Formats: sequence, structure tokens, C-alpha cells
Amino acid sequence: MRVELAPVGYWRHELSHCLHTTAGVLLGFHGLDPVHVLGAGWGFDYRPGDVRSEEYYLPGAAEDLFGGLAPHHRIHSRWHTPADAEEGRRQVRAALMAGTPVAVAADNFHLPFRPAYRDVHTNHLMVLYGFDDTTGDVFVADPVPPAFQGTIPLAALTAARDSGNPVVHDRDMFFTANPIGNRWLEIDVDADQPVFDLPFVRGVVAANLVGFRAPDAAGATGGLAGLRRFLTDAFDRLPADPAVGDEVFVVVGPVLAVTGLHAEFLRDAGRRFGDTRLLELAREVDRVAHHWSALRIAVATAGPERASSVPGLLRRTAALLDAYDHVLDGLERWSRTA
Repeated sequence: MRVELAPVGYWRHELSHCLHTTAGVLLGFHGLDPVHVLGAGWGFDYRPGDVRSEEYYLPGAAEDLFGGLAPHHRIHSRWHTPADAEEGRRQVRAALMAGTPVAVAADNFHLPFRPAYRDVHTNHLMVLYGFDDTTGDVFVADPVPPAFQGTIPLAALTAARDSGNPVVHDRDMFFTANPIGNRWLEIDVDADQPVFDLPFVRGVVAANLVGFRAPDAAGATGGLAGLRRFLTDAFDRLPADPAVGDEVFVVVGPVLAVTGLHAEFLRDAGRRFGDTRLLELAREVDRVAHHWSALRIAVATAGPERASSVPGLLRRTAALLDAYDHVLDGLERWSRTA
């Protein structure tokens, strides 16, 4: 038997991770624009310590990754955790035979098209969209550079999905020591989705502002107040605990990606509706993304002399938060007059 689902195309945003690229490919299969869906939501919600060694990590959305990515759309996902590799193979095969591509977790160490092949272990995500029993191959789509779409041996995919994802050497960083477990994601896309029009964009902006402007409160983990607390507390702890740097690096990754996607969302809306204010606000959101990039690199390269890096990290944090305040004020003014 041979199954090759279509259309399965390429989609990637330059700041995105495997979570966003996988979601984008699957959304495209269902006829949706990935930027309009993945770029609508913009916020922050992270409970300190709730971080997972997964390249497809998203703060606050462990059980419903795609729902967390698309809070303004009727889209959800759920994890399947098979008992073993054979059950995992049967489950995804059944989904493919039913006409639905799926997302599978995999260890890059076992994937022949990944630069990490036979070198570095990591907890990755990609799309599986077919199989060929005659050749013993499966069809995978992975837009993450170097970008691959085509067939690989089923044996390679099985090894990647069943991997213990061990730490072998000092290059196995951030997304290891967390077994893959043959997990796969089932996506649920409602047929009734919002139309990308000006009222929808206004509603998205208003809802995002409510999340960002949530009042500061004891135990709060979301919004701009929660973001400020997370970063300042983390850098206070960094000199004594090097693991804090890894935590910040992992948490910041998807926040950076979502920020870049939201800039694209606003830019597309500005062009479509002839709104120059939205185009300028998109550039302001881009500036926030640039601040995130600089902060993430600074955290990753802090090195053993972490105490000496803290003043610089705090300066970058202040600049980041100022950029947030500036663009959120602009979005608030736009939402009142659009």
C-alpha cells in the first residue's frame, strides 16, 4: 500500500522553530494561512520551572500546543503516547490512511537529512504525510533548515521516534534527557474559522492588549508584569545557578518566534487594508523581536563568569520592556480609532 497526502507544502518564518513550521505545514494542508493563524496571538504566560526539554516547547501549552499557538482560532491538538514503537507506527498509519497528516516527535540524531545526524541528540517535531510499503519508506516534511521534504526509510523514522534522546556529550544541549516516547500530535481544525478582516484584526489586538496589561499580582505569571518578574528574578538567580540560563534560553525561543510572527500578521493586515499605522506598528513589533534575539544570544553566551554578565542582561531587559511599552501604547491608540 502507498499513501501520499496532498497538498503538503513548505512554510517557514525566519524566527520560527520546528513547532511553528510543523503547525504551518499542517495548517496549509487544511487551507489556512499560517501567518493569519499563528501570528494573531501575542502574549506571555509562563509559570517558572514549567519548562520542558523539547525543541517544540511552548510556555503554558503542554497538552494543547496548537491551541496555545492559535488562541484566536478554533484549532486544537492532542498528544498520543503509544505504549511502544509498533503501536506508534500503527496509530500514525491509521491517521494517514484516514487522510490526515500528523506531527511526530523525533530525535534528530537518527534522521539522515538533519545536520545533527549521528552527532547530536535533540527533541524535534516534523510532519509525517505518507508511507510506501513497497519501498519501506515514509514521507516527511521538515522546513527547518536545511529544509527537507521527501522520503526516508521507515527504520530511520522508527529509531528517531523511539529514541531515549540521551545526553552523550557537551553538544547535546537544551532538548535532550527527555525520551521521545513515539509521541505524535493529532490536529483538530474546525471548519468554521474567523475571516481575516479588519474587525477580526481589531478584536485580536484588543484581546492581546488585555493579556499584556493584566494587573500585577502576587503569583501572576502572565502579561507584561509576569514577563518583567520572570526576567528580573531569573537574572538575580543566574550567578548561583547556571541552569537558569538554560531555562531562559528555552522559554525565550517560542516567545521570540511568536513576536516575529505577530509582526508579520500586522504587516499583512496593514497592506491588505491600506493602514499605514499598522505597518509602522509591525515595525515596532519587529524591534521587540530584535531585542529578544539579542537577549537570548546574551544568555546563551554568558559562560562561567555569569555574575559579570548580569548588569548587561538587565540593561537588555530594560530596553526590551521599554520596546514592549512603546508598541503596546501604539496598539492601544490604534484599537481606539481603527
